Amino acid sequence: MRIAAGCLLALLALPATASAAVVEPYAVVVLQGLDKITARISTFTARVGEMVRFGTLEITARACYKSPPVEPPESAAFLEIEAVDPGRPAERVFSGWMFASSPSISALEHPVYDVWVLDCEEPLPPEARAPGGSATPPGEAPADGEGAVPLPPDVFLLPNSRNANE
Repeated sequence: MRIAAGCLLALLALPATASAAVVEPYAVVVLQGLDKITARISTFTARVGEMVRFGTLEITARACYKSPPVEPPESAAFLEIEAVDPGRPAERVFSGWMFASSPSISALEHPVYDVWVLDCEEPLPPEARAPGGSATPPGEAPADGEGAVPLPPDVFLLPNSRNANE
């Protein structure tokens, strides 16, 4: 176990190399949600910057990035999820990056719902991409007065975790 943890720390300490692929921004996040009460799984989409509802959750996608086809497949999305229960104020239950290949790295912890990222769709054309790696389209201010969402951390550029133990 210590050896595996040491190897992981060594990989995370390595700087991103010039051979690391540039991730591409997308306009739509494909999500899947599980209602733990009814055991129903739903697949739905969320446009970057717009809110969608899943049960009592309000999900806002802030960014979605996907690796190029020549690289190991990976999609990552920055999501903000609020629980809006009747008779209570809205509560932020998740804010961060979710990775399609490793949903357990950063997961929503909710007693009734699970939500995870499947893919990104609709690549943004180069002229629609904001400078500095932001997924906020030109002419649109980030919501809630927040700054632009940065690219995901370097762990996004590591090899696909499903093949890590081979």
